[in-house]
Amino acid sequence: MKPLSDKVLNLKPSGIRKFFDIASEMKDVISLGVGEPDFDTPWHIRDEGIYALSEGKTFYTSNTGLKELRNEIASRVKRTRNVSYNPDKEIIVTVGGSEAIDIGLRALINDNEEVIIPTPSYVSYEPCAILANAKPVIINLKGENEFRLKPQELINAITPKTKVLILPYPNNPTGAIMERDDLEKIAKIIIDNDIYVMSDEIYSALTYKGEHTSIVSLEGMKERTILIDGFSKAYAMTGWRLGYACASKEIIQQMLKIHQFAIMCAPTTSQYAAIDALKNGDSDIQEMKTSYNQRRRFLINAFKKMNLECFEPYGAFYVFPCIKEFNMSSDEFAMKFLEEEHVAAIPGNAFGESGEGYLRISYAYSLESLREAMIRLERFIKKLRKK
Repeated sequence: MKPLSDKVLNLKPSGIRKFFDIASEMKDVISLGVGEPDFDTPWHIRDEGIYALSEGKTFYTSNTGLKELRNEIASRVKRTRNVSYNPDKEIIVTVGGSEAIDIGLRALINDNEEVIIPTPSYVSYEPCAILANAKPVIINLKGENEFRLKPQELINAITPKTKVLILPYPNNPTGAIMERDDLEKIAKIIIDNDIYVMSDEIYSALTYKGEHTSIVSLEGMKERTILIDGFSKAYAMTGWRLGYACASKEIIQQMLKIHQFAIMCAPTTSQYAAIDALKNGDSDIQEMKTSYNQRRRFLINAFKKMNLECFEPYGAFYVFPCIKEFNMSSDEFAMKFLEEEHVAAIPGNAFGESGEGYLRISYAYSLESLREAMIRLERFIKKLRKK
């Protein structure tokens, strides 16, 4: 008898890790690969975590999370999406947004039902769908559409077995957004075909073109959407491992079962800190967002000067320049760039087949680091263009 699960054995490892491993052994490396804020968690949030520890608040919370935290989450969602959730029945606090994705899919999926995943996108969607015994159906988004999901692309992917659409905007790795007009067209298709949406909005606070619009705010969508958000990106709290999901009580009840048996509750210290983040952290978000936007504009301008094709992204903290002109795979380009110029970026195909020919560059780094990286990138592509 085989000791290991075929399903797990057949999962592909993350295409991101090998670049981190190589870069960690090099000197003078500028790493633009990590999707993590370079800001420290604001002190007032850290203080609340420290205070909770000093007061001995180290015990389990309720499975759904601290009542006060769920109240604050409901308030924030109402303020930012104009949608009301019952904090006692329609919100669950999770170990990062990643757990919410996992248990949300497992709560919704029956064997061999289909999950539509637009790519390029976050690397865990497809493995989580497979682990939930779903069949992933991939939509390869197009650069000429700024990697937005178009209605006909969705219609073409829907079958009688379609259960869930994952909607990952603002998007990692492309920085793409979906505006209200885009979402209204998608929502009509969702309702007409009676399917569900998992709207991963972990970067919702980091948008640079008007206000973020959530599909959950559109008529008829709240009851068929799992809204996922968290604290990692907006509040620079990646290591605190805290996220949340909002959905109808019927869906949350089933997600809670899985959470109870697998996790019990999210980290208690993190929950107390998150209460303060939601109460007092709006100015921190704005400060970080202003800095990210400055870096975003710097990179777009740098690419223009290099004549390197890149659509202007308006969300998250990533740019996704096109490198097809160099007739190299994304892997080859990224590896050669790392070896010759000691700059680590992530090949676009790590995020799906449609990412081939692109490079993900994170601007969650200082302007000083980004300036030096762009000097090295310009030097690198000049050499390639001379060949």
